Amino acid sequence: MQNYWVSIAAGYLSCNFSGSRRFKSGSVRDHVLGFRGVNGKGDIIKSGGTVVKNVTGYDLSKLITGSFGTLIALTEITFKVLPTKDSSSTLVIHEDSKEEIAKLFNNIQSSSNEISGSVFIPIEPANKKYIQNRKKIFKFNDLKNEGPFLALRMEGSKKSIDERIRDLTIEMDLKNKKKSLLDVHQSLLFWERINNLEIFSNTKNTLVRVVIPPSKCINLMKYLDHSYKYYIDWCGSLFWIEISDMSEEKLLSIKNYITKLGGYLTVIKNSENSTPLNDIFTIDEMRLNISKKIKESFDPKRIFNPGKMYRSI
Repeated sequence: MQNYWVSIAAGYLSCNFSGSRRFKSGSVRDHVLGFRGVNGKGDIIKSGGTVVKNVTGYDLSKLITGSFGTLIALTEITFKVLPTKDSSSTLVIHEDSKEEIAKLFNNIQSSSNEISGSVFIPIEPANKKYIQNRKKIFKFNDLKNEGPFLALRMEGSKKSIDERIRDLTIEMDLKNKKKSLLDVHQSLLFWERINNLEIFSNTKNTLVRVVIPPSKCINLMKYLDHSYKYYIDWCGSLFWIEISDMSEEKLLSIKNYITKLGGYLTVIKNSENSTPLNDIFTIDEMRLNISKKIKESFDPKRIFNPGKMYRSI
């Protein structure tokens, strides 16, 4: 069991994939204190330490995190951890206006009510190429409406959560909006399904991960409209998008739009029915050259995952 959790932790670090608390608690790389590993030349590398303190030298933890296992083989990782909260509840706001969702996301980021999760689940496109499983995945006793909704998680003591929900209702003018409230048991299950991407289970389509500035959330929502199956996490900054009939031309078009918004795209899963895509990351020429030099420094013989991040590396 210990080896299982070590593998999970190493996987999160290698991909730098963070859960729904990312916009409040920081990313995986912000919680790495140090590591030990072996590079492609057989050298043992150690960086950081085992306690929170200032250290001299390069902070290689930030470089290794998100490298998809292309630089070193990790053998030891030290994380900074925090205690779990006593309880949690999820306030669900039933809303279908893109403008209103963007406004609520913006208000949540500036709220003092310690919201630890904020996702928007739109309706699915009326297209048989997408599995229609949204209602099944998000079927909860206290979820009172089947339309699109914004879900907000609050954690802490039961009393604190109740007070913050009352404050939030006033602060964000939610009194006249349709709302649902998921108790601790439903809340835990809801966020588990969010973080496990269960809405995309069994899909044969391409799945991409897009990170953009939160202020551009409304632009991307309008671009996707009802043509793609997606949901939004990180209070408007993270989009998980399922795309049918993916091609190099279609990917390039989407990438160009994401780049104009100041964001980046990663292909997480390629369609089973399409040819392999040449570029799974959004990258410009300057950053690609930097990545090549880093790869040459750590793994000159390209032993670790060649072509995983970029085809030419």
